[in-house]
Amino acid sequence: MSYQPGYDPTRPQPPISAFPAGPYPPPYYHQLLPQVVVQAPPSSSTATASMVLGILGVLGGWCLFGIPCVLAVILGHVGLHETRNGTKSGRGMAVTGLILGYVFVGPMIALTVMVFFGGVIGAATPTPTSTP
Repeated sequence: MSYQPGYDPTRPQPPISAFPAGPYPPPYYHQLLPQVVVQAPPSSSTATASMVLGILGVLGGWCLFGIPCVLAVILGHVGLHETRNGTKSGRGMAVTGLILGYVFVGPMIALTVMVFFGGVIGAATPTPTSTP
C-alpha cells in the first residue's frame, strides 16, 4: 500500500478539530469575555391598556357607545406622559391607543347622541292614531 510522503501510519495522529483553522480565536475565547446584560425599561401598563381599549373600541365600540374609545384617549395621554423621559417603554402603544381612540370616538359619540335623542324625541312625540 502506498502512503503520502511524511505519513507514518504507526504514529498517532492529532485529532481533527471540529472548527476549521483560520483567523478566528478558539471557541473558548468568547466564554472568557465578560457578559453584559442590558435590561430593557419596564413597559407602561397604561400605554398597553390604551392600545387594548383602542382595539376594543374599533371592534366593538359601536355596541358599547364609545366608552372604550374615550378610555383609550385618556389612558393614551397618561401613557405618553409616563413614557416621556424614557424610564418606561411603550410610547408606540400609547400613540396607537390615542390614534384608534380619536379616530373612533367622534363617530361613537355621534351614534350615542343620535340613539339617545332619537329615543327621547320618539318617546316625547305622540303618534297619531287613526280612527275609522
